[in-house]
Amino acid sequence: MAGKNVPKATLQRYPVYLKALRKLKRSGVERIMSKELASVVNIEPTTIRRDFSFLGSLGKQGFGYEIDRLIEIFNAQLGMDFEEKIILVGAGNMGRALMKYNKWDYVVGEIVCAFDINPDRQGVRFGIPVYDMDELEERIPAGCRIAILAISTNIQATVDRLIQSGIIGLVDFTHEHIQVPKGVVLKTVDVVSSIQELVFETNSLTTKQ
Repeated sequence: MAGKNVPKATLQRYPVYLKALRKLKRSGVERIMSKELASVVNIEPTTIRRDFSFLGSLGKQGFGYEIDRLIEIFNAQLGMDFEEKIILVGAGNMGRALMKYNKWDYVVGEIVCAFDINPDRQGVRFGIPVYDMDELEERIPAGCRIAILAISTNIQATVDRLIQSGIIGLVDFTHEHIQVPKGVVLKTVDVVSSIQELVFETNSLTTKQ
């Protein structure tokens, strides 16, 4: 990546930029200034320019950035595939919400299929096929690397099956402790902890007033 060590905070902002850029492209925008992008993503223009500097020389002062080129650079240098095939394990309340949303194509790709043990949840939901868990190994699309976990039973066993089937990235909504081997990335989404952090931060703001 332009031979530089990119700060973690910058890496966390890249998906925000990508989502905005792809939306802008779909709206017909071809070029954008850092100040204009700042109003879209709510990030300071100086921060945007600094973040982009890690990717090389992308724009000219007073001329702005070509959106197509920015997306190409992100794709090439960050190794991001905007057609990523994502699978969902669990088609309950959380799973249905994720399938209904399914706008991952702005950044990485889309949910292409789901799995559930409940026959009542199987079939086609929101345009996405939902298969029986017994079909997991044979139904995972070729080249699929990422799975979303939204289940409440047999979690570790399911994770093991996914990894054996080639999954190397997991987004976890289960609130359970999961073990994965080296070479597999696990990202836990913990809404409760986020709310607790917000309560603490808002309480701190209140005490300062």
